[in-house]
Amino acid sequence: MPASHTKTGRRRTPVAAVALLSLPALPFAVPGTAFAAPMPPSPGASASTNAAHTPGSSASATASPNTSSSAGAGATAAGSPSATPPATMSTVGGARLGLPGTQAELGSDAPVLPKDITARSWIVADAESGDVLAAHNAHWKLPPASTQKMLFADTLLPKLLPRTTEHKVTASDLAGMGTGSSVVPLHKGQTYSVRDLWLGVFLKSGNDAVHVLSAMNGGIDATVDDMQAHAKKLRALDTTVVSPDGYDSPKQVSSAYDLTLIARSGLQKKDFREYCSTVTATLPGAPAKSGGKGGKKTSSSTIEIRNTNRLLAGDTDVTPYPGLAGVKNGNTTKAGATFTGVAERGGRVLLVTVMNPENGAHNEVYKEAAKLLDWGFSAAGKATPVGELVAPVGAESDDSGSGTPTAAPVPSAEPVAASAVRGGSGGMGVALGMAGGLLVLVAAGVWLVNRRWPLPGSARRGKGE
Repeated sequence: MPASHTKTGRRRTPVAAVALLSLPALPFAVPGTAFAAPMPPSPGASASTNAAHTPGSSASATASPNTSSSAGAGATAAGSPSATPPATMSTVGGARLGLPGTQAELGSDAPVLPKDITARSWIVADAESGDVLAAHNAHWKLPPASTQKMLFADTLLPKLLPRTTEHKVTASDLAGMGTGSSVVPLHKGQTYSVRDLWLGVFLKSGNDAVHVLSAMNGGIDATVDDMQAHAKKLRALDTTVVSPDGYDSPKQVSSAYDLTLIARSGLQKKDFREYCSTVTATLPGAPAKSGGKGGKKTSSSTIEIRNTNRLLAGDTDVTPYPGLAGVKNGNTTKAGATFTGVAERGGRVLLVTVMNPENGAHNEVYKEAAKLLDWGFSAAGKATPVGELVAPVGAESDDSGSGTPTAAPVPSAEPVAASAVRGGSGGMGVALGMAGGLLVLVAAGVWLVNRRWPLPGSARRGKGE
């Protein structure tokens, strides 16, 4: 793949005045500095974003063997890949993104990067322009865990329509899941709508929901082939798909760069935005059974599920991030904790991906993602981009106005207080409402509903080319 691709133009949005978090200074990441190669941390300092991390110094916790929805720990686990990134990596999106270590170009008025980021790989990018504001080992091929489900959803959402379609789960649908897999849970003999199943994928990271939807798509093998073809179309060339749910499998890898590309593509789909931003939902429980007088069937139970994305739903030590609108978290033995998130502030939308923090603190992957988002919002317009999120194959010449295929529309936008009526809560609305008591829209991602990307250069610049 060439080091660069045809640009699709940049469109900037005004940045509203916001209270910016004061970030600690790196000893080497100072305003006016450009840096690329890995650099060691100062004596006594924690592992920094410029170092190729070495395990052993921080406490570690072993993640569960499945694509766990908890993602509470971010530590290196037994069986994980080497802690040293390759000397050379893909240059898709720009030559600097193929270099190991932190890539950033800080102007004199740009804020410094947070020094306590321990993830093996991360990236901060503008979701609309595609600018990569900063990155660390962006193309390092690592196990993706359940963030792989973003590719699964982006691939299958346009195929499994309408979302009201119902499917009765069979034993064969649930066969072949890895030991210890995270589940919704779904029940054999119960009937679910396609919407129910997608909520199970996004909220509970349910491998059972992935397997049922895969069965509806012709089976696991066909789904893996579809996902790999879609990854190629997106130019997510670091990604090798072995299982659709992200369960640890030999050779199954992705990268922070690819996961960010995939999330950006998924966010063009209205259903994707709705599902990944939903905090809680009610699904059918165990199927009704005959019993009681006269052999009458009892009513089916229901279960409430809650999103395990801690920056969306919160946790004991994590506050919902203001403006967050999804997208997906994951945790496996080999992958450690992984997370891709999208957030809006002051008219600007940022994407962040964090893979496998070595700090073993609880919910570390979310804490590091939040710090990178804070930095990104304060650095946007001040830091010089070090690369770009490339457009899908053929997207540059798409002037039809149709953009990426969109799924069925989400319900009309409503105030946050009305979200409970639908049995779910919109993440961006809840987060912003909690932060400032604002009357905001539940349709997460409204910043992209009526936009397509990448916009043709003429449309972005307002002139012909």
